[in-house]
Amino acid sequence: MTISNIYGNTRGLKPNQLRRLEKIYQRRIPPKDIVTQDFARLLTELSYEIRRQVGVLINRKGQVEYVIVGDAKKIELPDFKRVRAGEERFRGLRCLHTHLHNEPLTQDDLTDLALLRLDLMAAIDVDSRTGLPGLVKAAHLMPVSNNESDLGELTGFSNNNWGFLEPRPPYELTEDFILLIESLEEEFTRLNASQKQMKVQDGAILVGVTTSGLAEAQESLEELKELARSSGVTVLDCVVQRRHELDAKYLIGKGKLEELIIRSMRLGADMIIFDRDLSAAQVRLINEEADLKIVDRSQLILDIFAQQATTSEGKIQVELAQLKYILPRLTGKGIEMSRLMGGIGGRGPGETKLEVDRRRVRERIKMLEQQLERIRTARQARRAKRTRKGIPVISIVGYTNAGKSTLLNTLTNSNELAEERMFATLDPRSRLLRLPQLQEVIINDTVGFIRDLPETLLAAFKATLEEMEGSDLLIHLVDAASPRYLNQIASVEKILSELDLANLPRLLVFNKSDLLDKTELENLCRLHNAVAIAATKRASLEMLLEKIDEQLGKIALTNGHFTELPQFASSVIN
Repeated sequence: MTISNIYGNTRGLKPNQLRRLEKIYQRRIPPKDIVTQDFARLLTELSYEIRRQVGVLINRKGQVEYVIVGDAKKIELPDFKRVRAGEERFRGLRCLHTHLHNEPLTQDDLTDLALLRLDLMAAIDVDSRTGLPGLVKAAHLMPVSNNESDLGELTGFSNNNWGFLEPRPPYELTEDFILLIESLEEEFTRLNASQKQMKVQDGAILVGVTTSGLAEAQESLEELKELARSSGVTVLDCVVQRRHELDAKYLIGKGKLEELIIRSMRLGADMIIFDRDLSAAQVRLINEEADLKIVDRSQLILDIFAQQATTSEGKIQVELAQLKYILPRLTGKGIEMSRLMGGIGGRGPGETKLEVDRRRVRERIKMLEQQLERIRTARQARRAKRTRKGIPVISIVGYTNAGKSTLLNTLTNSNELAEERMFATLDPRSRLLRLPQLQEVIINDTVGFIRDLPETLLAAFKATLEEMEGSDLLIHLVDAASPRYLNQIASVEKILSELDLANLPRLLVFNKSDLLDKTELENLCRLHNAVAIAATKRASLEMLLEKIDEQLGKIALTNGHFTELPQFASSVIN
């Protein structure tokens, strides 16, 4: 054995002390014993002499695999990947270490027990006068089913997570260690199997972090919850942390991340979804700590778009947005990071795999952009043809899940997809509508907007969003029943400004009026100069049609570009 086999704080130790620490590797404990009196005494006497905690990691055969030296208050276990060793089995190592001040198992001890999925965590008290072993305080993980776990904001550890052995001297620890661990693993396996049978979707923990008020963060997390459900993910828990400033490495603090990982283990989560965009480095660092899929807000929205894309155009737009999101996040290690010069006259290893991947992504992006440009040109030609005919164009815009597709269906007797989920519509749909004054118009349903819509999506869906450019009137549809309707209005107005559409005439329409009190609804419409409707009920749309007629009349008087249209007998056509 060499000194390098002793982990941790070995600085300042005498050669004799290092040799005695190395000899611990030669000792062995009977597999059925948690610890023997002789082995405990060996650890406590060394710890008493050097005034530092001493710890060992022992496998199930009783062999010492690691010897660690800490300081007076703690030891730091070697880094053998702080990830789950398996949902059903433990790592096969138990940690025995000394405590110099007779303190109970610390939060760090319990965190290591959970994160490393150790068989057992035990602390041996060191007598302050003699250096002999005192009480042994030990804990192991306990199987806890999801329905026994308290859902809600993560506030710390629950005693349900741990099983504590009664503190006793080493010679009184008579439990059969192997039998104890095997029975625990059997229970974990049974619970895991039953949960897998019940599980039909991936489970996720949602994480919000804010540097301002918690109320705003909670509101944002509610929207993230709707997004997660729209993507087919089961939300197991929501966590919010308030910080003075965002952590550069993990976004949230290291301690909170460790609690989050433990929480994910207890709930059987498959992924962690953050309510902010993460850098490539942050995703990598968080993933090193947690053996879970890490998803940020933009990636979640992109996943929803990918699920909803059905037409060739929609698929092209989504793929383009995904590639633009992925490109800056392509990373490599070592030789993959550069071509490396081979010296003067040397060739080096040539183009690396990372560079090849990036080049292929850029080539694919260029090809998709060319396809979208052709689609864009075709749309412009169709819009020009409509303009020559003088047919007014109306576009329904609004926050996602405001009811735009439902309104289009009711107005035009259509049967387009309309679901109670976010981003159910990706491609614009155009229908003919006859107004009460017997004027024929084209009405468009557009993709929904959302707060902080990823720039890659805005760029990819430019051809689709340009349908609004040729509109004579925008119907800004708002979910009046949403507690966040003011923020949603502001988000839509911001995106319209970014698309240089802020100057187009708009008609504010509150949908889902049947869910509000009549007096409240009247005050709301008066305050915002809006029209109230229930998109599922045709009778409630009469006022809307009259307002559209009125607005188009004003626009015609101002611009004088609508052609006189023939008279029709019906009020609505397919």
